[in-house]
Amino acid sequence: MRVLLVKMSSLGDVVHTLPALTDAAAAVPGIRFDWVVEEAFAEIPAWHSAVDKVIPIALRRWRKHPLRDFSGPEWRECRSQLRRNHYDAVIDAQGLLKSAFVARLVKAPIYGLDKHSAREPLASAIYQHKLAVPADMHAVERTRLLFAKALRYEVPAEKGDYGVRDNLVGGKSSRSKGLLFFHGTARDEKLWPESHWIELADKAHEQGYPVWLPWGNEEEKARADRIASQCQSAKVLPKLNLMGVAGLLLEADGAVAVDTGLGHLAAALDVPSVSLYGPTSTQLIGAYGRNQVHIQSEVGVSDTTDPVAMMSAIDPQQAWSELQSILPAGH
Repeated sequence: MRVLLVKMSSLGDVVHTLPALTDAAAAVPGIRFDWVVEEAFAEIPAWHSAVDKVIPIALRRWRKHPLRDFSGPEWRECRSQLRRNHYDAVIDAQGLLKSAFVARLVKAPIYGLDKHSAREPLASAIYQHKLAVPADMHAVERTRLLFAKALRYEVPAEKGDYGVRDNLVGGKSSRSKGLLFFHGTARDEKLWPESHWIELADKAHEQGYPVWLPWGNEEEKARADRIASQCQSAKVLPKLNLMGVAGLLLEADGAVAVDTGLGHLAAALDVPSVSLYGPTSTQLIGAYGRNQVHIQSEVGVSDTTDPVAMMSAIDPQQAWSELQSILPAGH
């Protein structure tokens, strides 16, 4: 059985889809997937052994100049690639109009969320098979259930397995003594104050842990530079692609992250991590996996509408204590 998966963005959502592939590969003998994904995240699907072909798409880039780019060679090639392949089914795991539009390019039965389950209910009008999935489930479990309903098997009772770590390390593990701090996020309301990062880095330094600071844009690099300038053992990393970040995660003892896609990547690679949440919900999108600790701000929406206040209320000492509780022994 050959299935086209449409899950294009964002980074965390792409990562959250991996356990469903692992379930499907175990439940349906011989099943293979091609995966349509935004070009920025195209490295990740190839890490899973059930994926044959990654089909990059650039809707985020093309929509900036739609008249030019949606009549240009890149779009024509993408559309042609989708139409010339044979699929037994299409699963739109995103539930948006843009993902439904892409799914509709393929001549195969389309499975997706029904109007009560999809983020954009109109998308469900395009699907031949509309599937109900409760909205109050964690994102990973929602996707696992969607796949199980589409492909007709029972969701395994055990916790979902991302199925990528062993493929990247060959089943072996070696860690360095270092911590990754994922301080950047796409939404400013999810940022943790720089003073808190500095205090946390100082606590890591006192225990002999170097701190590695990745960044993805100039604003994040400037923040990393400011944090590192105040911390003896903090190092600003060069700009890395996703494989580069994954390589460092496989070496790190642990990580601390705000609600960001790289925090979900850490969870997918079984890296002991503490994730910090203010205005977003750990129940629905908390980092999913082993050795994952969520700290939800004690200042919630019932106390304030200011997300900065929510994030500021998370104490660096609490974050450090929680991290120490899950770090590998003997370091």
